[in-house]
Amino acid sequence: MNEEDVNACQIQEWYPKFKSVSIRTSIHELPESFIHYLLDDSGSLLLPLSIAERDAFPKRICKLEEEGDFVVQEGSGDESEKPPPPPSFPDLELATNSSIETLGGVVFPKLNWSSPKDAAWISSTGNLGCTSFSEIVLLLKSSDSVIHDLCYAYDSCKDRTSSRPSKFFLALRKWYPTLKPEMEFRCFVKDNHLVGVCQREVTNFYPALVELQHDLKTLILEFFMGKVEGKFGSKNYTFDVYVTKDKRVKVLDFNPWSGSTLPLLFSWEELESNARDDGEFRIIESRHGIRPGLKSSVPFDYLDTSLGSGWDQFLRKVDEESKRQTSAEGIGS
Repeated sequence: MNEEDVNACQIQEWYPKFKSVSIRTSIHELPESFIHYLLDDSGSLLLPLSIAERDAFPKRICKLEEEGDFVVQEGSGDESEKPPPPPSFPDLELATNSSIETLGGVVFPKLNWSSPKDAAWISSTGNLGCTSFSEIVLLLKSSDSVIHDLCYAYDSCKDRTSSRPSKFFLALRKWYPTLKPEMEFRCFVKDNHLVGVCQREVTNFYPALVELQHDLKTLILEFFMGKVEGKFGSKNYTFDVYVTKDKRVKVLDFNPWSGSTLPLLFSWEELESNARDDGEFRIIESRHGIRPGLKSSVPFDYLDTSLGSGWDQFLRKVDEESKRQTSAEGIGS
């Protein structure tokens, strides 16, 4: 994988080409001062001063006397240790809030490549739907996925010459709360041929997909041949699509071939050796095929998967139950 392959997957690069078959998106170039703010971890989380006076945190009622531990007493040695003034990005905030209004009042934010999906736990709604600039900043500031974009985007490149792109962008995508996770699929393209397609959400079994898989494969293959093939900036890449209830296919994202991109129901070895042009289509066809995932509403750092931990015991039980059910099926057949 080369830098040009990674660069082609930046949303500001591919969205203009696929705008007609994607989700409505507004893209804003970020000032370097805002990037420095996102990377600054020298103190506590300090959100920018909002010109619209919108708070990313839910309002709460408190009494000053209940927070006595945090009040600096007169004459104490901490009087000179005043917190730094909050930053302010009025131009970016105005542009962002204008886009939010244009896109229906709720948006899904991401940078050049990544969304702050690992920071959903900190939002008041538990998801990535944002209604204000301050909510977006809170997610970006709390996300390790965003840090990957800012500092490590080219780490897997053979011809790496830099640690970051010259410019960063904030993409605001229209929020659709009714999207069905079972209708999202990841497509794998090698040498400009669609060699594999699989469901994106692999931690659940969706019976409807079993009946629809032939039609879905045909729809996605026709979409690739008519709308994507030969139009992207690389020969090897992946892209995610969503199939609507009226059988339209929408591009959600493009990702590099291998690297940090998950192969889901495939392995990269399989995909590398798969020369089929019609695209092998894989779904989870029973509950026994579910891939357990570490999906939760807490930061990844809080998940202890070491030997004997709660997650370790949980995953062992999942594995034992899967083996038991497989054994029972063998006996009954």
